[in-house]
Amino acid sequence: MKAITHVSTVFSIVLTTITIQISMANAGTYPKAPGTSKDSAPATQPTTQAAVTVKIENFAFMPKELDVAVGTTVTWQNADDVPHTATSKDDPQVFDSGPLDTDDKFSFTFSKPGKYNYYCKVHPHMTGVVVVK
Repeated sequence: MKAITHVSTVFSIVLTTITIQISMANAGTYPKAPGTSKDSAPATQPTTQAAVTVKIENFAFMPKELDVAVGTTVTWQNADDVPHTATSKDDPQVFDSGPLDTDDKFSFTFSKPGKYNYYCKVHPHMTGVVVVK
């Protein structure tokens, strides 16, 4: 009986060691949580993508606030069953999508830094902002 207990203990140690080695080997292949690596970009750094999509859904712009780099094209896509617009609040107006029906898209390329507040003309409570850096 003592020999079986000894074998069982050794087997358990071997399995634990293998599991730890596999976990350590795979640790570099999984995405890191934000802010856990020195090479992670700060949360306030603008998006460097050339194109970003804002989804219009459930009477809201998602994301509501967006930081982008100069030269980024933002595309608004209406996923609601009712028309919406993406219209700048600037005077003079910088962009206006006009009515977007379901699945319609509107794109605008931001060529100058600044804060661009916008809203839906049909539903003025719907607001968003694009910050261009």
